[in-house]
Amino acid sequence: MLRMQALKKASLVLEDGSRFEGLNFGCEGTTFGEIVFNTSMNGYQEIITDPSYAGQIITFTYPEIGNYGTNNEDLESKKSFAKGVIIRNLSPIVSNWRATASLDEFLKSQNLIGISGVDTRAITRKIRSIGAMRAGISTEIMDSKELQKQVLNSPSMLGADLAKVVTTKEVYRGPLPKAQPAYPIVAMDFGIKQNILNRLSAYGLAPLVVPAMTTFDEIKAINPRGLFLSNGPGDPEPVQYAVETIKKVIDKLNIPIFGICLGHQLLAQAFGAKTYKLKFGHRGGNQPVKNLLTGKIEITSQNHGFAVDAETLPKELKVTHINLNDNTNEGFRHRELPIFSVQYHPEASPGPHDSDYLFGEFVEFIRNKKG
Repeated sequence: MLRMQALKKASLVLEDGSRFEGLNFGCEGTTFGEIVFNTSMNGYQEIITDPSYAGQIITFTYPEIGNYGTNNEDLESKKSFAKGVIIRNLSPIVSNWRATASLDEFLKSQNLIGISGVDTRAITRKIRSIGAMRAGISTEIMDSKELQKQVLNSPSMLGADLAKVVTTKEVYRGPLPKAQPAYPIVAMDFGIKQNILNRLSAYGLAPLVVPAMTTFDEIKAINPRGLFLSNGPGDPEPVQYAVETIKKVIDKLNIPIFGICLGHQLLAQAFGAKTYKLKFGHRGGNQPVKNLLTGKIEITSQNHGFAVDAETLPKELKVTHINLNDNTNEGFRHRELPIFSVQYHPEASPGPHDSDYLFGEFVEFIRNKKG
């Protein structure tokens, strides 16, 4: 059983000048990022290490965080790309047989600043009312006007190409499937989660993970049976280098393509559709999505601040999923080609597994594709 040491004071200031006082945990210092909220009730370690949170300060709406600690097995990436963590209550005791460190210790290892003891309900209501905005956490700058000034000078998420920040620098082989035959695919890494690779492998796919900047000629030389477009952070608009690669794969390779999250947005752009920034995004493991093909409702795990404008989708694409909270697009597929994508995370981690079947559909497309 692990216990925490005494914590020092910290300040949180939002772009609009709102100030919250709390206690610091994790690293000390000052950090800036886009403040967002996540409504998941568990899985804080997976959320913090999801590369899609690059450049963001995560507010957890669930009030008790840290009670089961952290471990070396539930990492979604080797390091966290988030900018900070905000919680209501930090558990003073860690009790779980898998725990190897407290959340406080884990944030220190990830060079992350956290603040606890603040009113996360008030913060969430403000984000829902005004929208996602820039914010700063500091144990050094206690003057709210000075901290707000620095917040206003920090980078905006709109127009930020963060795929280049989080993508792998080297090509590497993902986990190999136990069952045979194994179908070789290319997974373009825009911020891929480890559990996505695990699910691809579990369904009999052998993913070769390549950087976001990989060219069409490089993919063609690999000769994959399919192409997977991963999740990732930031604005999809500046990631045009990947859009151009995806266009050429569609036109020249004629292989099955499956995209999620940022990959979904980039695939839509490759067909000429537009994307836009949501007011406060969808983040959590309890987002209701309707599958228009089956009529079933799926409870999904989501983490995105941008969406595809369904009105701009070309006629060769069919809308397959919608978000029941705001009717935004959550999925589409090509009417003739083996190409489809969803906005949410079918691999969950954390979250429900209602949408895991999508990996099976990708495998079926590959298995049934001649050549």
